[in-house]
Amino acid sequence: MGPGNQTQISEFLLLGFSEDPEVQPLLFWLFLSMYLVTIFGNLLIILVIITDSHLHTPMYFFVSNLSLCDICLSSTTVPKMLVNIQAQSRVISYTGCISQMYFFILFVGLDDFLLTVMAYDRFVAICHPLNYTVIMNPQICVLMVLGSWVMSVMQSCLQGSMVLRLYFCTHVKIPHFFCELRQMVQLACSDTFFNYLEMYLLGGVLAVGPLAWILFSYSKIVSSIRAISSAQGKYKAFSTCASHLSVVTLFYCSCMGVYLSSPASHNTHSGASASVMYTVVTPMLNPFIYSLRNKDIKGALNKCFGGNSVNWHLSRGG
Repeated sequence: MGPGNQTQISEFLLLGFSEDPEVQPLLFWLFLSMYLVTIFGNLLIILVIITDSHLHTPMYFFVSNLSLCDICLSSTTVPKMLVNIQAQSRVISYTGCISQMYFFILFVGLDDFLLTVMAYDRFVAICHPLNYTVIMNPQICVLMVLGSWVMSVMQSCLQGSMVLRLYFCTHVKIPHFFCELRQMVQLACSDTFFNYLEMYLLGGVLAVGPLAWILFSYSKIVSSIRAISSAQGKYKAFSTCASHLSVVTLFYCSCMGVYLSSPASHNTHSGASASVMYTVVTPMLNPFIYSLRNKDIKGALNKCFGGNSVNWHLSRGG
């Protein structure tokens, strides 16, 4: 299509999960409850880590940053979906769509980098325990988090700038509940070759690289744990990694389940349903994983609230 025939649109339609009006109230209350659990659960984790001096360690510094990232990730997609359901509208402006896509890429990337940094933290703690405080000093920890932010922002800017050059010539319907990068590239009417090239190259490097480092870290961790003579020592060493390993597994399995699935599924409501796992469910479950299975945070929660009822519920969950 020649440049003279290109007309940039001003809005998109987010088709969401279902077009059935009877299902909309159920979807609204379901996602509202999940969103509130995500926000309050992660805020609670951050508050407990900040207020309890015993949790002022590199591991919990990274956990608090991961909780902040999960809040931002959910807030990028869910509120707009809830507003659209409540208003019985599927419209999102062009600017709003580009902004949503930008921040979504940013916080998914940040989530990935933080999980990688946390894997390195566990690697140092178990494989080099005598040098842990020297290697993982506060300055290094802050630099790691800042580096994760910088790389995530750079990735998001690169992907976003490539989408800005695309033209959308019709009233575009996105079969998703948010403006997802691949969906937008598929719906463009201008040449998308370089978009796909950048998307797969950049996405591949930034996905495979962190995952490879996580797998390498845990291969070394497993070797170190196997070398421990006592069963109690092995259990104690592994328990410090259990929460992080659970979050990593949940995040990567859900992401790979979406992006390695059949391309045809991304043009239907099923693609949106599959994406719920890593965009909504994983951020919601992370606080439970780090609280119910972590003695330090359980103890800090009990001390923070000072109630036997809280202690009883947490002990039941653990």
